[in-house]
Amino acid sequence: MSLKKLTIFDTTLRDGEQGEGISFTVKDKLKITQLLDTLGVHYIEGGWPGSNPKAVDYFKGVQELSLTHAKVAAFGSTRRAGKTVETDLSIQALIHAETPVVVIFGKSWDFHVTHALKIELPENLALIADSVRYLKANNKEVFYDAEHFFDGFKHNPKYALETLSAAQSEGADILCLCDTNGGCLPSEIYDMVTAIKKAFPKTTIGIHTHNDAGMAVANSIAAVDAGATHIQGTLNGYGERCGNANLSTLIPTLVLKMGIDCIPKDKLVHLASVSHRLDEIANVTHNHFLPYVGKSAFAHKGGVHVSAILKHPETYEHVNPELVGNSQRVLISELSGLSNLIHKTKEMGIDIDPKNEKLKTALDEIKSKEHAGYQYEEAEASLELLLRRILFDQKSVFDLISYKVVNAQRDSETCEIESILKLKLGAHVAHIAADGNGPVSALDHALRKALLPHFPEIDSVRLVDYKVRVLNSKDGTNAKVKVLIECKDHEHIWGTIGVSENIIEASWLALADCYEYKLLVLDPSKK
Repeated sequence: MSLKKLTIFDTTLRDGEQGEGISFTVKDKLKITQLLDTLGVHYIEGGWPGSNPKAVDYFKGVQELSLTHAKVAAFGSTRRAGKTVETDLSIQALIHAETPVVVIFGKSWDFHVTHALKIELPENLALIADSVRYLKANNKEVFYDAEHFFDGFKHNPKYALETLSAAQSEGADILCLCDTNGGCLPSEIYDMVTAIKKAFPKTTIGIHTHNDAGMAVANSIAAVDAGATHIQGTLNGYGERCGNANLSTLIPTLVLKMGIDCIPKDKLVHLASVSHRLDEIANVTHNHFLPYVGKSAFAHKGGVHVSAILKHPETYEHVNPELVGNSQRVLISELSGLSNLIHKTKEMGIDIDPKNEKLKTALDEIKSKEHAGYQYEEAEASLELLLRRILFDQKSVFDLISYKVVNAQRDSETCEIESILKLKLGAHVAHIAADGNGPVSALDHALRKALLPHFPEIDSVRLVDYKVRVLNSKDGTNAKVKVLIECKDHEHIWGTIGVSENIIEASWLALADCYEYKLLVLDPSKK
């Protein structure tokens, strides 16, 4: 089916927050609301206003935001059995949230009605109809989420249709069909949505899918092919269990692959940055392998691939990465050829003749390093330093003479850690001692103390991530380890690496590269 437009409904703040390890403060939720608005989604579901004080505070705070594109929706259930809409606290909370849009869910599967709600089937229809009628009478745009719809339709299609009719007859603006358990296949979704479109030809049909079978995005697209014009999902696929349909994948697929107007094209360029910013707010590691927006989405490692994309990017890129705010990356590894390395030097701003014999020396050294356990995909600062040392005989800003780390355990609760560091800084030798929370922290403090009097610009450097990976676990405590450090200053973020059987030595190598990169590459004026 050919569609021109559809609406995007983001439920990151409600369904997304139900994902394991995901939690937002009120301030976080307001920031995310503004981010989603800049992306151009049509609706932002803020949460269940009657569920907790945080939700109440959010709906008060969101009134103060000046949103340019999105409408905010409040979420709740149909009235409870035995309550009227006037006395049901959930329904009244939806009114008091003062949002232009409300979303209510109801039971579509007869099994849930009789075994979860423990009421008769006709009574469930009354709950749905009364709730929609009351909310429409209060001038709300009402979306009806048909919970477990597809499972219900499989078991009792007649009753599942009756639940939709109860909402539609009272004026529901959208009937959203939910694959709540996330177990359907695209062919099933297509057939059932086609049947619903035929039964309700003048009503907007929506789709809400979960990813328990890894089909959430595919199921959403199948629903669109069958005539759904309203998609619900979460950015980055956050959500309960295996997550919801990932809007950072769905949106560019709809716009770039299917030609469907779902967000303004000039907003699409913000997609990658909004995706990354959301993970920062949620304090989770961004998934590098996300389609379109992941760091690895347009990363090329094999020499044949790189040689091809340098001539024609479309040979190994299905869309232009700039359209979604991402960028092409060429990785350097033992799989690389000279074409990778030449491209990388250009990317780094290193001016070198492609025929320079030192490039082959550098490539051989990189392959040797990778054989020893180095990987430069997340440590391009260390890679650039290595290249500059080989290609231009770049000298280090400082040279290590020695270090010692002393770990003094005083009792079961007291541990004192001190590092003693000797560095050669030109003609000067620095001999510094410093304490820390751990051996790496103590080394970092000592190195900063040694460098700051000579290079005050390093005061802006902060270590933001520290990772240790065991490379050959079968060797037990003798195993070689890889240490990755991520640093940042006011403008840049960079990664470095160290590898050794000694975890402190591996940490020192990565740490030293962190400050060398700042001084030699980012702020080279005094060197």
